[in-house]
Amino acid sequence: MFIYHIVLPEVWKEFKGRPSYQAESLATEGFIHCSYENQVGAVLKRYYSNAGKVLILKLDTEKLRSKLIEEPSTNGEVYPHLYGRLNHNAVVSIEERTVY
Repeated sequence: MFIYHIVLPEVWKEFKGRPSYQAESLATEGFIHCSYENQVGAVLKRYYSNAGKVLILKLDTEKLRSKLIEEPSTNGEVYPHLYGRLNHNAVVSIEERTVY
């Protein structure tokens, strides 16, 4: 199964060459926000509407080393949350998208 994480290119670049990625939300909320494919558009619109360029990381859930939990979030909708760092080998593709 695949899930998705949206990140700004400059943030992702900071973790290049490191063994894993840690979103700011891991420190502040205890997990990394992720989405299912059908949720990506709404998340982009809700949180990244004026971000310019973003990266959409496609993650293979079978390769994740940290615990993945499905939990209710915005409007009670269930989202996948990654409770720990994201290991780079779980990222199977990266799509750059421009958001206005």
